[in-house]
Amino acid sequence: MPDVQLFESTGAPSRTISLDETVFGGKPNTALLHQAVVRQLANARQGTHDTQTRAEVSRTTKKVWRQKGTGRARQGSRKAPHWRGGGVVFGPHPREHRLELPKKMRQGALRSALASKMAAGEIIVLQDLVMDAPSTKALRLTLEGVSKARSQLLVLEVHQRNVQLSARNLPHVKAITTENVSVVDLLRHEHVVFSLAALRILEARYSKATGTPGTPPASRGVAAEAGGAGGAAAATGATGVIGETGGGRAGSGSVAPTIDEADGATGGAAIGGDTGGSVAGGAGE
Repeated sequence: MPDVQLFESTGAPSRTISLDETVFGGKPNTALLHQAVVRQLANARQGTHDTQTRAEVSRTTKKVWRQKGTGRARQGSRKAPHWRGGGVVFGPHPREHRLELPKKMRQGALRSALASKMAAGEIIVLQDLVMDAPSTKALRLTLEGVSKARSQLLVLEVHQRNVQLSARNLPHVKAITTENVSVVDLLRHEHVVFSLAALRILEARYSKATGTPGTPPASRGVAAEAGGAGGAAAATGATGVIGETGGGRAGSGSVAPTIDEADGATGGAAIGGDTGGSVAGGAGE
């Protein structure tokens, strides 16, 4: 399990804390990181680029010179691409650059980015990062006490206006919350400075040991069991109803005993025969 040094807000070392192995201790997947970075940068593009073709250029429609007798090559329009001010061939036009990536791949890419930062020793954890008023100088002194990197990414547990206003005046420093953590931001900044609360939030969100967020494993098991029992009951009930009403579907599974226990599995077929149904009884009493 990876360990990291915890610092006070003053920059003094406090203690060593352990991190989740599944989030910060895995092997980085460089191919997945590349996919995530390409997707994020592509989705950030507006796609409003445009050039004018020869049909869209506003120029004279007069023929440049007469067709024959000049000794020069024939020219039909000043809008042709080889003329200065003419149309553009194969130029960009407005389009959608958006790329999709499955949720599990996005989560895996973020784990890989965090693991690569951890392996490089570029993760710094502060006990807390709270400011009573915006102060660029105070934030700069705090960061200089824990990091000498050229760029830092501050990850906060919640929106803190004073900290974010102070970081906005520092070049190469960006303050975000846990809701806005992205692969590009993690890889673009040399050091990542977490508050302890923000670090625990990311661990709980991306840990593989927690299963699907918002659905406890126990409840999923109970639901599965309930679904199985309900399905069996529904199948049994449906078979009985079909036998009595003469439906044309074939029932499968275990058939509930009829009124006469001695008839066994043949009771349902007998009822179906009386009412003209074509029910095929399943096996098993």
